[in-house]
Amino acid sequence: MKHDIIIIGAGPAGLSFAKNIAKTNLNVLLIEKQSKEVIANPPYDGREIALTHLSHKIMNDLEMWQIIPKEKISLIKSAKVMNGNSAYALSFDYEESGEDNLGFMISNNTIRKAAYDSLEGIDNIEILYEKEVSNVGTNSEKGWVDLKSGEHLEARLIIAADSRFSSTRRMMGISTSMLDFGRTCVVCTMSAELPHNKTAYECFHFDRTLAVLPLNDNQVSIVITLGSEDSDELLNMSKEAFAADIEKRIDARLGKMNLTSELFPYPLVATFAKVFHTERFVVIGDSAVGMHPVTAHGFNLGLQGADTLATEIKTALKTGCDWSAQDVLKTYTEKHRHVSRPLYHGTNALVRLYTKTTPAAKFARRALLRLGNHIKPAKKLIMKQLTDTAA
Repeated sequence: MKHDIIIIGAGPAGLSFAKNIAKTNLNVLLIEKQSKEVIANPPYDGREIALTHLSHKIMNDLEMWQIIPKEKISLIKSAKVMNGNSAYALSFDYEESGEDNLGFMISNNTIRKAAYDSLEGIDNIEILYEKEVSNVGTNSEKGWVDLKSGEHLEARLIIAADSRFSSTRRMMGISTSMLDFGRTCVVCTMSAELPHNKTAYECFHFDRTLAVLPLNDNQVSIVITLGSEDSDELLNMSKEAFAADIEKRIDARLGKMNLTSELFPYPLVATFAKVFHTERFVVIGDSAVGMHPVTAHGFNLGLQGADTLATEIKTALKTGCDWSAQDVLKTYTEKHRHVSRPLYHGTNALVRLYTKTTPAAKFARRALLRLGNHIKPAKKLIMKQLTDTAA
């Protein structure tokens, strides 16, 4: 059999898994729909990723962090969560975490390029570009992938890393819990007149949620979630009207603001695969769990899941076990579901609470912010989730 592992999808999860497993000398093939030019030099897509300290460690261990230019890494030192027009905020500061910062901000295309560049010179990893999968199957001995170009490929393990709407997952009969919020996420970057002091703001308004995340050079990443029926009006705003709206929604905390990128819309659909593995087949990244962006855990979970699977495979190899056996994949599933399930359901519950306009919901929103500030164990738990540190 020519390949040990076939990964469908050369996004961050697929690429980081490949790099993680490379030193085992297993033969790995990635299959990607896009061209080599797009994978090697991904275009800017408006998404700035908030990375936890665990993600920093994993990327550092994979020698991805070191090849990201320092000027493209921004720091989050403090964070404020605000409810509507209330002046009261749930506040977090890096000094409470025991770390030098709460987290890191890096653009999605920069991360993708670093993941790709980290594979340079690794002989046991191959990427097929501009290839689409027509069929996937497995049995007790092997897995196989048929391409629309007519090629038939086989491997001991097939991994799906092809988005939250994974066609590969569907071909393998894995059903998915899917929650369509009926909302759209609009992202962009802006410049601010006043210093942001590396502070992130999460503003929960009743008609929409606004995140303002610090970037270098006093730029900020803007993340707006709103009803899809209202998204066209937002997307068609003039630059001046859009900037004025953002300034108003954050009470002019950053002074005059200017749009510095185009607006990028993304539909908001959260997904959670009913199972993460079957016989000689496993899902990672968004193919396993597709998160709502409000808690910024999507990419971090994908990176962590890929690391967990690679660790289980490497452990099996060291002990001479069948690294593609059901019990290895089951251990990955149990560990990743233990981490991802509470985050997934907790995030969805938070979104529901902060988009309802009932009196009970409004009261609960105010109460949660105050409890978070005044009950130290609760605040410490939230801080742990935000940063993924031992604090």
